[in-house]
Amino acid sequence: MIRQRFFLCLLSLAAVLVVEAQTSFGNARKWNTGWRFVLADEPNAQSPQYDDAKWETLTLPHDWGVTQPMSPDRGSCQGYLPGGIGWYRLHFTPDAADVAQGRRLFVYFEGVYNYSTVYLNGQKLGERPSGFASFIYDLTPYLRAGEDNVLAVRVNHSKQDDSRWYTGSGIYRNVWLVSAPDVHLALWGSAWKLTTPTQKVREGKACEVEVAVATTDERDAAQAAQAKSVRYEAVVDIVDAEGAVVASTKTNVTIGTPKSVKLTVPHARLWSLQTPYLYQVRTRLLADGVETDRAQVPMGLRTLEFSPDHGFALNGQWMKVKGVCLHDDAGVLGTAVPSDVWRTRLQTLKQIGVNAIRMSHNPHAPVVYDLCDSIGLLVMDEASDEWEFPKRKWLKGWNRGKPGYEGTYEYFEEWIDRDVADMVRRDRCHPSIFLWSIGNEVDYPNDPYSHPVLNGDNSMTQPVYGGYKPEQPNAERIGEIAKRLAAIVRGIDASRAVTGALAGVVMSNETAYPEAVDVVGYNYTESRYGEDHKKYPKRVIYGSENRHDMNAWKAVRDNEHIFGQFLWTGIDYLGESGPWPARGSEAGLLNLAGQVKPLGWYRASLWSETPVCYIGTYAAGRPNTRNYRGRENREWVSQYATATWNYRTGQRVRVVCYTNADDARLLLNGTPVGGTPTRDEATGILYWDIDYAPGTLRCEAGGAASEIRTCGRPYALRAVVDKTSLGGEDVAQVTIEVVDEDGNIVNVADNEVTCRVQGMGVRLLGMENGDIRDTRDKTQPRCRVHGGRLVAYLAKDLRPRNAAARQRPFDDAAADNLPQGEIRVAFSSPLLETAEITLTVK
Repeated sequence: MIRQRFFLCLLSLAAVLVVEAQTSFGNARKWNTGWRFVLADEPNAQSPQYDDAKWETLTLPHDWGVTQPMSPDRGSCQGYLPGGIGWYRLHFTPDAADVAQGRRLFVYFEGVYNYSTVYLNGQKLGERPSGFASFIYDLTPYLRAGEDNVLAVRVNHSKQDDSRWYTGSGIYRNVWLVSAPDVHLALWGSAWKLTTPTQKVREGKACEVEVAVATTDERDAAQAAQAKSVRYEAVVDIVDAEGAVVASTKTNVTIGTPKSVKLTVPHARLWSLQTPYLYQVRTRLLADGVETDRAQVPMGLRTLEFSPDHGFALNGQWMKVKGVCLHDDAGVLGTAVPSDVWRTRLQTLKQIGVNAIRMSHNPHAPVVYDLCDSIGLLVMDEASDEWEFPKRKWLKGWNRGKPGYEGTYEYFEEWIDRDVADMVRRDRCHPSIFLWSIGNEVDYPNDPYSHPVLNGDNSMTQPVYGGYKPEQPNAERIGEIAKRLAAIVRGIDASRAVTGALAGVVMSNETAYPEAVDVVGYNYTESRYGEDHKKYPKRVIYGSENRHDMNAWKAVRDNEHIFGQFLWTGIDYLGESGPWPARGSEAGLLNLAGQVKPLGWYRASLWSETPVCYIGTYAAGRPNTRNYRGRENREWVSQYATATWNYRTGQRVRVVCYTNADDARLLLNGTPVGGTPTRDEATGILYWDIDYAPGTLRCEAGGAASEIRTCGRPYALRAVVDKTSLGGEDVAQVTIEVVDEDGNIVNVADNEVTCRVQGMGVRLLGMENGDIRDTRDKTQPRCRVHGGRLVAYLAKDLRPRNAAARQRPFDDAAADNLPQGEIRVAFSSPLLETAEITLTVK
């Protein structure tokens, strides 16, 4: 049913470090160290007797794909990287307390790509085809107390071109060991909602919260019968950010039957993008008054409202969603991305004006949602990119040659209902999530669905591949599947809107798909915003995937009923590549190293609420080679201008300024030049054409300033590290720059840099230069800079000491002279001064 006004007012919760696994029961602890791995389909590797002594010892998360050589013989859809079949094994002896009578052990996987099969001591626990789903198995039936146990995982990514983008391969997210009593709080079993009207919430008055507590009984019938007289209760506390309990209640519970309770939060503080205030909800399960299980998760109070005429309101304030789409990888790190790296990237996106993230096109790692909760970013969670039929997977470059057709459609009918339900149950406790998406671009015209409307309507913004093809699947099936999946979402969480990202809007308008969801996403179809608003006045419309051009943003900015857009993309990503040697897509605001590109600064000038000023340059008189309609013969005003000030003396140079100020002043060596800038109406960019002279070029606009300098020859390396102490899962991100004798970045440099770690305890995860066309292995300790820069990722080495020593390539005898716990890391390049940093390991 299309709703004229979809209104939400809810409380939701996010996972904290104590229970990052999001299991919401038991004692969960990470189980990432001591794993052994081989990239081969070894016969009988599930057997406890199998000899794995020669396998590689590693620490999870692990993506084997990104460590393999790229090759033009592999699919461009996966960034020319391989899949394959791999095995993981973990030897362990359970703690006596964990295998005591009345307790159970579980293993929880956040994500394994893909077709995983899990064994304990040779016994099959289960299998999961999805590489994005989180899942859990009970280890207890096959545990051997006091003995060596072997957990084995077979990962089958042999159908390696099964996605339109790079997915990674292996156990690429965290694994958790969960210890719990037989009777415990249920997996993802809790749900919360706010029942107080919006106005009272905005006024900071007391808010009523409804909390549902779910429990599970793992005992057999005989054990349960013996314990019939046990009285179970649940204590629910709401704790504020200062640690004070602000609301508490106790209730009797019947095991296996959900129970709802109401609490009142006095003087409630809201979760917002500016102040993402998080409470914590602590649930304790009592058996005859004794605590047996507990869960503690953060809680965010906020209201969501959607209107076909006014768009979207957060906490009663109508706003524009300035979103970006993100895939799972981070360049050299593949899809095994540490929390610190995600935090840096998300904070950088927010600093340039982004306020929302679309999880494209699958559930992401739990840590990403946790960070969005704490940073203050809205999230559109998404279930799938493919339904019952395969999409085209390009093998020789995006939209080139003959595509492949491997994909997730193979297990759609058997697993999609569970995959969607598990996504909602797992993620519904995050205050950042404001939309559930049931699918992306499943309605491509003739890919494979078709409809008679394709014969007559010529306003399609996606490839149609011919007119109506009656021999292909009827597009009306899309609407029926959408109804089914939307019902699953609402059956679990009716507090948020359901959406879908439509590619063939004209065709889908002839089906039940738009009516099956609450909010309708239009991919690259700004031309239909006005027409469809008139034709379907009760439809809530937004841009679910959009280009970076000004016209796409104006379609949001200048239309009250369009609440936002999601740019493709926020960060460059592996896969969906052009012809070899491109390893990925460079459509992002940030590059593969997480650094802001000129396109990112341009977006900041449109979206940021703080003063923005960036200047870039290029030779004047360059023709417009990009596809700005109607401007092919005009001189280009670029969104991609680099911060370079090295030209021939007297050469005519175009200087562009990306700013949200009305005017700007340009100075060369302290003297004003260029006069009043010209504003390009198509892009909003200010620009000057001036004659080049070496020195310092400075621009001042609206209280912000930007400066670029003429650089000399490469002279030295400079290393800037974001942290100097490593403990646990910390990652130090080191920015390496090639500079001249005056310390100016030489942004035309491409010197090769070598990283040498002196001392045990730190390992190099890889070095990333952001160059989309550099296909060399960056997990090795050598990498060329690009644009004069690269980023090195260093982490505490959690492997056993003998394995770490065997597998590290550059230990240095000089490390023997370092103080205890101190590690020295040197970055060198021929003919350049070396840069060093010092790290301490906790």
